[in-house]
Amino acid sequence: MSLGDDGYGGDSRSGRTDDGYSTLGGTRQTRTRFADGTGGDGYGGGRRPARSSRSLTMVVGVVVLLVAAIAFANMGGGSDDNGSSGGSGGGKAGAAPTAATGTKPVTGKNGTIASGFAHDEQGAQSAATNYAVALGSAEMFNATARRGILQATHDPAVVERLQTDMDKAYSASLFKNVGLNEDGSTPSGLTFVSRTVPVGTKVVKQSGDTATVEVWCTGLVGLAGQGSTKPVTETWFTITENLKWVQNDWKIESSNQTEGPTPVTGDNRASTADDIAGAVEEYGGFTYAR
Repeated sequence: MSLGDDGYGGDSRSGRTDDGYSTLGGTRQTRTRFADGTGGDGYGGGRRPARSSRSLTMVVGVVVLLVAAIAFANMGGGSDDNGSSGGSGGGKAGAAPTAATGTKPVTGKNGTIASGFAHDEQGAQSAATNYAVALGSAEMFNATARRGILQATHDPAVVERLQTDMDKAYSASLFKNVGLNEDGSTPSGLTFVSRTVPVGTKVVKQSGDTATVEVWCTGLVGLAGQGSTKPVTETWFTITENLKWVQNDWKIESSNQTEGPTPVTGDNRASTADDIAGAVEEYGGFTYAR
């Protein structure tokens, strides 16, 4: 169905007791729900610094390698909320774009990644958002964890080739470019940071079992700690994910990344390296729901 078709009221999946995701005031911005204490996965992702003018996306097979942008950039330098659930327009008219819809986040897990999304437009947005977080995480720099993430987020038809390409891309050279040791381990006394924080989503198109969703993100990437030569920096980027309904869930067929939109940098004083390292260890992530 087209973007303008708002007939996404129900959840076609079995085992779900809540109804489909709802839309507030006709908007399609992302609503964020706190996870139930399971957010300490360290998920998140860094992307290339906003000041870079180079095109940093890297196509690997049918999927663009999201985190490769980090390396090339461095080379250059659950309770219910108030609100109605159900069909589209089910929330309060005029509600703020970031207000919660009242729909609970999914409770399913595929490994450490949320799964079991609704077979509708808003389910696709939730899937794309959670997948963007996982694919931009520090865990992607570990071969075993990376393969698990790819299997959990992608169409099985593309996983095998993608894993092969990813294993080649995550090379000693890439690790060096982001400040890691040649084997991908973090230098002693430092903390490697790679986190993606979704800001909002937009459905470009959706029809039956396919959907294209854009996820606007900010991210953190770098090494935190005394003596770091790759300090943690902020980035802004947009990930476009082409999703397919496979094995009763949304999965990525292909994706690409572009820089921005990037806001003006504020006047906040930069924290110390130790403060950043401590925050990364102490603050967990979220499960995101539309």
